[in-house]
Amino acid sequence: MSPQIATLVYIAGILGLFYLDRDSNERTSKALWIPVAWLLINGSRPVSEWLQIGPTIDSPEKYLDGSPLDALVFGTLLLAGLVVLVRRRRVVGPRLRANLPIVLFFLYCFVSIIWSDFAFVALKRWTKATGDVVMALVVLTDSNPLFAVKRFLTRFSFVVVPLSILFIKYYPNLGRSYNRWTWIPMYSGVTEGKNLLGMACLIAGLGSIWRFVIAYRGRRTKSRKRHLVAHGAIVAMVIWTLWMANSMTSISCLTMAGGLIVLTGMRRVARRPALVHFMVAAVIGLSLCALFLPSSGLVQSLGRDPTLTGRTQIWNVVLSLAGSPLFGTGFESFWLGDRLQKVWDQTEQGIQEAHNGYLEVYLNLGWVGVMLLAVVIITSYRRVVAALSRDRTGVYGLWMGFLVVGVVYNFTEAGFRMMCLVWIAFVLAVMAIPKGLAFGSVRGIRQSGRAQFTVASANPETRVPAV
Repeated sequence: MSPQIATLVYIAGILGLFYLDRDSNERTSKALWIPVAWLLINGSRPVSEWLQIGPTIDSPEKYLDGSPLDALVFGTLLLAGLVVLVRRRRVVGPRLRANLPIVLFFLYCFVSIIWSDFAFVALKRWTKATGDVVMALVVLTDSNPLFAVKRFLTRFSFVVVPLSILFIKYYPNLGRSYNRWTWIPMYSGVTEGKNLLGMACLIAGLGSIWRFVIAYRGRRTKSRKRHLVAHGAIVAMVIWTLWMANSMTSISCLTMAGGLIVLTGMRRVARRPALVHFMVAAVIGLSLCALFLPSSGLVQSLGRDPTLTGRTQIWNVVLSLAGSPLFGTGFESFWLGDRLQKVWDQTEQGIQEAHNGYLEVYLNLGWVGVMLLAVVIITSYRRVVAALSRDRTGVYGLWMGFLVVGVVYNFTEAGFRMMCLVWIAFVLAVMAIPKGLAFGSVRGIRQSGRAQFTVASANPETRVPAV
């Protein structure tokens, strides 16, 4: 089949997926397209790369400049999102006040610009980073946030996953590259690399697993079979793509977090917090043992060497160049200037992350940043576990999956970074489970302006109690 015909077939397939997933009862704001566009760009390639006018990064100085076109695109989306939130300010205020840990973390990131060696660059990056929070709030303050979350993830999954397969199979100059030492093909799909492709498939796969579980449980709904087919197809495509990309971190996270979504979707499991704690501890403990206990042999069984593909060398080098242990080098400032060149000289030209999210936070924000992040994780986890036993929508299983992925993925990749898909999903989960706010329609808060209210779930005949 020629690439032109394949393109038409895949476009028809994508439209077919949207047709199968349709639901006439779901109504969301047109503003939802703003965070969808944000997610699609961050989950594929920058606009400058699509237009092939992006700058070539061959020296540390190039990281200081960036692309004016990409800055314009992200700035426009951020401004549009802020306009939406200003109009929804009576909903946004209580949600922010109920999420003080994540607000304090971002405020500390802003303060850390003061001691950055590249304050202006750090300020620009912090401004972009706030876009992740803005987009999450646009989704969660929709008139029906449960439907908004569904469409937000579905629009991303139905576009990125099939197009990645199209690129890999029929446009190898766009969807493939080769390892410069072994000349083994590496598959990137619509993204810029195999790890980014793995991350995109991970988030898309978890979203479709969640939708599949919801459809399977809704035995009386007319759209059940259509939804099962659509999201089952995406899960199958995600598995194939991850296998081709050989992204073991994403494969492992999809398996573990997907299993948690399925299990917590069972009422007899969700109502037992001790069992949920045990499953989460088992997932995190198994990951830690597999990665950091050489005697376990699990890393080698997955086709990886004990150095985690050179990550241990990178960790040693960046730690030797770390700034203040307490405060770090400033927000997103470690991988700039002379430090970046020294890392390249001692490791590999072109790398710009520590391949460990916690180490990345430490390098930029020090122990203060790590502790604030830990407070965010612990607080959010406690809230989602408390909400699981009363959840009638199934969405808290998704938030549990995103939280666990945020914890585990960052053992070997830098996922706690601005505009990173794992970070966006993590922020979405954190902002969606605030104390004193329910997840569902926000009509009640528009009438009373209070933080405590009872809302309608996806099924208009049921009510979701405030969490």
